Amino acid sequence: MRTATFKSLVSRVFLMTAMVAATAGTAAAQEILTIQEAIERTLKNNLTIKQTGLNVSRAEVDLLQSRAALYPSLNGGINQNMNWGRSQQASGVFENTQNYQASGSLSTSLDVFGGFAKINTIKQNRLLLDAGRSNLEKAKNDLILQVMTAYFQIVFNTELLKSTEQQLAVAKQTLQREQALLDAGNKTLADISQAKAQVATAELNRTDAENALTISYLTLNQLMEIRPEDVKPFSVKAPTAEEIIQNVNLQSVDEVYKTTVNVFPDVKVAEFNRLAAEKGIDVARGAIFPRISLNAGLGSLYFYRFNLPVDFSNPDFNSQLRDNFGQNVGLSIQIPVFNGLQVRSSVKRAKISYENAKIEEQWTKNNLNKVVSQAIADQRAAISRYSSTQNTLKAQQDAFNVIEQRYNVGLVNSLDYNISRTNRNNAEIDFIRAKYDLLFRAKVIDYYLGKQITF
Repeated sequence: MRTATFKSLVSRVFLMTAMVAATAGTAAAQEILTIQEAIERTLKNNLTIKQTGLNVSRAEVDLLQSRAALYPSLNGGINQNMNWGRSQQASGVFENTQNYQASGSLSTSLDVFGGFAKINTIKQNRLLLDAGRSNLEKAKNDLILQVMTAYFQIVFNTELLKSTEQQLAVAKQTLQREQALLDAGNKTLADISQAKAQVATAELNRTDAENALTISYLTLNQLMEIRPEDVKPFSVKAPTAEEIIQNVNLQSVDEVYKTTVNVFPDVKVAEFNRLAAEKGIDVARGAIFPRISLNAGLGSLYFYRFNLPVDFSNPDFNSQLRDNFGQNVGLSIQIPVFNGLQVRSSVKRAKISYENAKIEEQWTKNNLNKVVSQAIADQRAAISRYSSTQNTLKAQQDAFNVIEQRYNVGLVNSLDYNISRTNRNNAEIDFIRAKYDLLFRAKVIDYYLGKQITF
């Protein structure tokens, strides 16, 4: 019950938001959210963006660690041991003894040569960091497209709701007029039934438009990661007719693709992954070469026997550390001869990964070319549809005006009048859809060109 009540409350909140946003009289009291502000809020709050940002931070740590691997290692250690019981002494006699021993050491090691594996690992991690940053931009880009779609859906549904409310008002006026004519004996019950059916249809269209607007507001709020309790009514900024026309700029597929392939983050991610995979081959090959290392160390030892009869036989702590102090330095060379083909297998796997990365890069470019071509085609179709629906609306409006004048003087029956009005209403809805689809398609082109989405 609580869940159902909560969902009902949230639905009412969004419905109220949508209804208020569609009402011109109260729009001034609301926040007007531009599309750029919606994008900024989404990028700020979205959890996917935050998670992708953490992946970039992890790549930065990997790069820092690979650079630090070039420096010498330095390690210190302290060991302590106690033993007791019978043991053979140096004289050959077995005695019960209680001994304490402590030792300390400090050692360092430096890889002089290792097939340049560490250098290549640094280069690879740098490329992977660039890939991670590009992947963050890709995640932002994908989200921007979703926000843009949701925002335009609100704009469309807001105007659609206004249109259905106007249609409902006209249908109610027609019903009142039909009722008055029926009372005067100039209409039949069939005419009243048709008028009532038109009112019922108009009410259903308005309800559907209200629900669609509610859902579109809900979608945008979810993208912006706004919790239900933090939801505040807002309206969106609808573009003017002049802005719609100004934002239409037809370009060729080649022009858009040449620009997009250099700026689109999807391509950069694939390119950096391919370069990193190529450097991975050099990293794997490094294990083929001998490894030369320098090492050095120093240490000392302290020993104490508890059950010695004479205390002075146990030198003091400082004396033992000084007397037992030792140093060492060395050079080691490890030559790989045979390790179960692990090195060769690693090199082969790295080459396969590189070839796969090349295919991924080419696939990304090919797919980008397809979506750009589709976006240009969609824009051209949207322009044609906008022009056609505009002409259709004008023609249906003119036809309806004539039918309405003839209907008012009794020369056209109510059935023909309702059919003409329905055709006019459908033409208006088609024009609203075509108008915003035209601007949306233009903004999609801007999106692929890396331009800021605004109007």
